[in-house]
Amino acid sequence: MPSLPGIVIEEGRSDNDNSQEDRRPPLPPRPVLFQGTSTEVAGSSQAANRPTLLQAKPTTALSSVDIQTLSFPDGTRGTFSGPASRSASESRVGASTGSNTPSRKVSRNGSDVDDTGSLMSYVPTLRGNGDLASLLGDGLHAQSPAWKSLSAQADRTNLFEDVEFEDGSLQRFENEFDEIDSVDTKRGNEEELLIQWKSKLKHYIILSSAGKPIYSRHGDQNLINAYIGIIQTIISFFESAKDPLMGFTAGDTRFVVSTQGPLYFVAISKLRESDAQLRAQLDALYMQILSTLTLPTLNHLFSNRPNTDLRRPLEGTETLLSSLADTFTKGSASALLSALECLKIRKSQRQTINNTLLKARTDNLLYGLIVAGGRLVSVVRPKRHSLHPGDLQLIFNMLFEAGSVKAGGGENWIPLCLPGFNNRGYLYMYVSFLSARDDESKTRPSTAGSSSREDEVAVLLISADKESFYELKQMRDEVVEQLEKNGSMDIIKVAVRNGRPHTTEILPGSPLRHFLYKSRANVQFTMPSLSPHFNSLPARRRLMNNYHNLHASMHAKHAHLKVLHCVSRDSISLAWSTDLFEFYGIAGPNTSRAALAQGANKIIQWVKREEERVFIIGGAVF
Repeated sequence: MPSLPGIVIEEGRSDNDNSQEDRRPPLPPRPVLFQGTSTEVAGSSQAANRPTLLQAKPTTALSSVDIQTLSFPDGTRGTFSGPASRSASESRVGASTGSNTPSRKVSRNGSDVDDTGSLMSYVPTLRGNGDLASLLGDGLHAQSPAWKSLSAQADRTNLFEDVEFEDGSLQRFENEFDEIDSVDTKRGNEEELLIQWKSKLKHYIILSSAGKPIYSRHGDQNLINAYIGIIQTIISFFESAKDPLMGFTAGDTRFVVSTQGPLYFVAISKLRESDAQLRAQLDALYMQILSTLTLPTLNHLFSNRPNTDLRRPLEGTETLLSSLADTFTKGSASALLSALECLKIRKSQRQTINNTLLKARTDNLLYGLIVAGGRLVSVVRPKRHSLHPGDLQLIFNMLFEAGSVKAGGGENWIPLCLPGFNNRGYLYMYVSFLSARDDESKTRPSTAGSSSREDEVAVLLISADKESFYELKQMRDEVVEQLEKNGSMDIIKVAVRNGRPHTTEILPGSPLRHFLYKSRANVQFTMPSLSPHFNSLPARRRLMNNYHNLHASMHAKHAHLKVLHCVSRDSISLAWSTDLFEFYGIAGPNTSRAALAQGANKIIQWVKREEERVFIIGGAVF
């Protein structure tokens, strides 16, 4: 029997058994492609009653929704959408209700999102403002309402405050430099001392190739002797295989090994520094040893007796090694950038000081320096010789960090080797300290307890003639007298007392809390005061951790980064490197990229304007 349209005849059923259940369901309606279309589909009258919000959407469509995630000072996060963003349902409702301005483009191939325009790149191809502008994009001067609503709150938010850090190791950082007592076998305190020793975040160990301990920043020989033997065994094993050990990681601790002739230098750090940074610190410790012994003397000692105990020749220099190690642990911008910091004064004032040194120069003078507050004020040098930054770091460590020179009082005549200049012989340095305080004597050198590093002015005169003490003393007297007469000494003292400028003094309203700027050509850097955000040791170390991470990323092997923008829970940071300079900046966690970029540009412009004040360009030569 022929079947009627829309009716299915099953076996064992009659026509009279047909019911509504046997009817085929209508086909689902096709989506409406365009507003106002007159095309109708069979069965669409039923579908028209269905709410359009429940219609399925293509899963391949991509849309750009203006949603931002912000970190609040209490560590929580919030999401904000811009006023132009709409949800998928809202855009669909607008399409079905006859809205004349749909929020998304409709394609003719059946998709309600144009596939060719679904992905957008916000990285401009024009160079524009340079590397920084090309990275941060065309939204350099734009701020969303969410950022504007938090601007007042962001200004009151300090870095590294009221935030629970994932790494809580720095909470006990202030105890990092507490001395560990000696082992007392009668008291049986070795186990307690080992716990203290292992709690330290950073260790420096120096030993000979024969396994003789030479120096350790924490713990005496009786405490760490067993560990010295283990380290020597591991290093020797790799050397016997002609595959020198460079470093390894154990848990969250990094071990870096540096071999210098018969000496092994080991850095053990939990501060997440790169191998290159730790190795540079070990090289500085090696240069400190050479400044005491010279390279020929060191080689001679071990060539005759490989198991020589070097602690006796180095006796008395442990304070120099410890102060240098502590400088690295606290964080040193000078060591990180391998550059010098200069005292900020006018170019004409610095030129007057240079001329004073040149006028009083003696025939045996090799280098003449004036240092104030740990920063270089003036230097005179031979035309074809310059001071190596590593040599100046050793001198500054000896004068301002160790305190041993100031503790002697009066005038100092110090033989020392400057490895960057000549590691095979000694030079002789005349040192005289003056206090930058008005209530101190103008000519009497200060002692260790009379003033701090920031209040010290030192005159350094270096000669290759060991018999030139009185000659250099006379030069020092003439220099100080002339500086007092022409007012230069008062200018230096005022600059020292004023200290480094605050970031807000350099750039009012800047979101930057701190920055480092290094001039590549001059091998010098400048930075603002650590106050008020980084006065404490833990805050200073967190700041330097950020700088170490930025520096390591910018200088990593096979990396060709020009600009690096990093976001973390507690801060936002920026690194910018060109052929002329390196810039590293830190801002609060709620700072926008646009504000950070603008602040960095303005700091660069300020440095260019003040270049002849913050840097010594050329110097005085003879």
